[in-house]
Amino acid sequence: MKDAGFTFEVFTKPVDEDYPPHLPADTIAQYLSEKKNKVYHGDRPDHLILTADTTVILDGELLEKPMDLDEATDMLRRLSGRMHEVVTGVSIGINGSTSSFHSMTKVHFRELSSQEIQYYVEEFKPLDKAGAYGIQEWIGQVGITTIEGSYFNVVGLPIDKVYSSLLAYSR
Repeated sequence: MKDAGFTFEVFTKPVDEDYPPHLPADTIAQYLSEKKNKVYHGDRPDHLILTADTTVILDGELLEKPMDLDEATDMLRRLSGRMHEVVTGVSIGINGSTSSFHSMTKVHFRELSSQEIQYYVEEFKPLDKAGAYGIQEWIGQVGITTIEGSYFNVVGLPIDKVYSSLLAYSR
């Protein structure tokens, strides 16, 4: 955001990331970004609040943050040699008004060896990442062959769409 020319402050607080079980997988990220925006907006109603959430979807199934290293290893094995979708939901709110959107990127992994997966799981921190990986980390650098859509969406914030949306607020 700073590199895009915006001045901002980062605030963190725990937000319950539960969602209704009937929601389609590709709508959950936007639902959670809206939920987070309501929580933060209540604390600072006169501030422009931007919140986001990123999800990974494989064959229509949501791959959330892994609970442990075994689950992270299993997720990476499932993603290996396959295409999956990364969806980031973004919500921008101020003075009781909120607008939301989502961005989707298709990510293709080459076949990963068991040794590569094990190395990544042991040397990096996959437990705080949807789908158990970060595109900007080693596994993304050596394992991703193609992306269709925004790289920054996979990192966790589609800067191009956020920039365009925030321009409307600055006018």
